[in-house]
Amino acid sequence: MRDDEIRQILVASNPWWAAAARGGDRSAWMPYHRLLRGRADFDLGYRPTVLSDIATEPLDDSLVVLTGPRRVGKSVALIDAIATLCSRPEIDPRQIIHISCEGMRERDLRRTLTLARALTASADSAGELRRIWFFDEVTAVPGWTGVLKQARDLSSFGADTVVATGSRWAGNSQIHGDLMAGRAGSGGRRRIRQLMPMSFRDYLAAVKPGLERPERVHPSELASSAVHRELAAAIYSVDDYDLAWQDYLTCGGFPRAVAEHSATGAVSGAFAEDLMGWLRTDIDEDASRESIPLLLVELADRMTSPLNMTNLAEELNYGSRNSLERRLARMVRSYAALRCHQRADSGRIVNGSQHKVYLTDPILAWLPSMVSAGLPAPDFTKLTEAALGVSLARRIDSLDQGRWSDDDTIGFARTASGGEIDLAPARVPAGVDMAWSVPIESKWVGAGWKGESRPLAGKYGRGLVATKSVLDTTNSVWAVPAPLVALLLE
Repeated sequence: MRDDEIRQILVASNPWWAAAARGGDRSAWMPYHRLLRGRADFDLGYRPTVLSDIATEPLDDSLVVLTGPRRVGKSVALIDAIATLCSRPEIDPRQIIHISCEGMRERDLRRTLTLARALTASADSAGELRRIWFFDEVTAVPGWTGVLKQARDLSSFGADTVVATGSRWAGNSQIHGDLMAGRAGSGGRRRIRQLMPMSFRDYLAAVKPGLERPERVHPSELASSAVHRELAAAIYSVDDYDLAWQDYLTCGGFPRAVAEHSATGAVSGAFAEDLMGWLRTDIDEDASRESIPLLLVELADRMTSPLNMTNLAEELNYGSRNSLERRLARMVRSYAALRCHQRADSGRIVNGSQHKVYLTDPILAWLPSMVSAGLPAPDFTKLTEAALGVSLARRIDSLDQGRWSDDDTIGFARTASGGEIDLAPARVPAGVDMAWSVPIESKWVGAGWKGESRPLAGKYGRGLVATKSVLDTTNSVWAVPAPLVALLLE
């Protein structure tokens, strides 16, 4: 890009600069912003808090990397943070720099850093002010970590607040080596963050605010006396939670999908095609149109069992197991899938073992039947196990930064008789110590759950069976409706 092109892009992307220069209304740009106007058509009032500290607390030299799947609202979260920053009287809007990095090359990004500071130099009349940089989809720029590393080391950019977003986790050492090793700031903020689809708690708050939401607890306290009291209060609303859970499993947590389902009872074909476009781009853009739906169907059908990679590759006619493994690795990096490894009693992954693969949002399992006639709808029992696994993984990552991106959250265990415990105990920080999460067996049933409790009782002496609508806390292994388990976790 030429300098004049970059300057035009920067001015168009930062309309709050002009208002500051004129001394006018610093919020005048908000009603006209494309992303905010687009959200208005599907707005249920949900606002993620993933950047609330950046938007409201004193500025420092923090560097934050925000990741998550496409279509989940990362770009809108940046604009929301900018809107809050613009409302703070102690901040000059010219301190706020928003850069859309789609289509940029390394040299474009490097030049943008120089031009953006030059364009906002008028804010420094009383001395150079700290900037707040928002790089949207910067992970699409080859070499981006090296550009930011050099700027952090050699210029005043190193004292600025930086938020960098992307929809694919690289899975290599560049982010950690270039940006986290001494360059992520001294403010003590969480450095690697994820914006994922709405949790069941978020869903209820947006769609069914009148339904009580029990306080979440530490994963090691799921069977505590405090939880016992919470569950006792929920016993008369079990059917309401069950129906809400079924709705959530039907539309998932992408904000637009939730809004459409709430308004019309269904997720639109247009949004389903948007999600399929994301998956085709990030998993295999050269594949045939039916390739991704067929892969999703098979994964949704096999989520509750360890995946036989060789058999699945043959069934999908991929030619080799390696081809399937590459696709699955891309799904994991793009936050469309989550691995559930087999774990030993020590918590370590069992070498050479098969793993389960959960789709990270229920709507992904519905896409094949929405976009391809004749493909089956998913099973609610399997959706429930996957949703609980994702809830536990998200909670573990919230307590222990980087666990999700390191592929080190949840796991299943084998019993002495060869059976499986769906979600085995995981090591989780508890203050200055470590604790083990309560094991969970997912059985979406309305009766006859006690047989499923015996493996938990025999191996661990405690645990939860996540049921459809049974609530029973009279034994060492409790039966708790799956939606309540999800609420307790997140």
